[in-house]
Amino acid sequence: MILEKRLVDRPRGVVVLVHGSGEHYRRYEWLIHVLKRQHLHVITGDLPGHGETNGRRGHIDSFREYTDTVYEWYREAASFKLPIFMLGHSMGGLIVIRAVSERYMPVKGIILSSPALGLYAYPNRVRELSGRLAHRLMPGKNLKTGIQAQYLTRNPETRAEYQKDELVNDTVTVRWYQEMIRAMRISLAQPESFPDTPLLVMQAGEDYIVDKEATVRWFNRLHTSERTIKIWNNLYHEILNEPEQERVVRYIIHFMNQHS
Repeated sequence: MILEKRLVDRPRGVVVLVHGSGEHYRRYEWLIHVLKRQHLHVITGDLPGHGETNGRRGHIDSFREYTDTVYEWYREAASFKLPIFMLGHSMGGLIVIRAVSERYMPVKGIILSSPALGLYAYPNRVRELSGRLAHRLMPGKNLKTGIQAQYLTRNPETRAEYQKDELVNDTVTVRWYQEMIRAMRISLAQPESFPDTPLLVMQAGEDYIVDKEATVRWFNRLHTSERTIKIWNNLYHEILNEPEQERVVRYIIHFMNQHS
């Protein structure tokens, strides 16, 4: 785990920022800069098996490794005694869901960007059965994620940066895949475990990475009294890296201003 603290003078809140699968927190430098201009501390870092962390890349033994990491980031944020917001993208969104569902983490608001509650494309039945067998016999076997830059964003500059980024990882292990699927299934099956905390879900309308319909189903089953879902029509999975990113960030900041 790598923890990164970006602090400001005269802070009015703290954002815990959780990146997605195969990437790292440095891909969000521009967003961190924007949040700091809003007088918000940012607590973030690289998740286990990502970026510059030690250990095998693209591997976890348990999804709890991710939620434990985010809980540590939350504890760091709580030390400032300021309003806290959780912001997770894709797998980071799923991690935030599991973390706040499993532990007491009082925050002012939760923001999810194209959360991974289902996949756009699953392995076929034969590969799925083979994967379950490999999970028992060869949990460390590597798999290609199949994620390609052209499916993430319409922004050509961001695509080029992603393709040459040496910290981006395009392989995961069988154990990682099964732990990810299990976390998705638990979240969909237990919506009542999600806390009654103000929630903003922002989902890409043209998402070729996660299943946007799964996001909507999960959202509609929540017991949360104050929740909003925004479908960004025509935007690809990484809504925070799309040409319309300034509009997306303004939406986030408006939500946080309402709940500070």
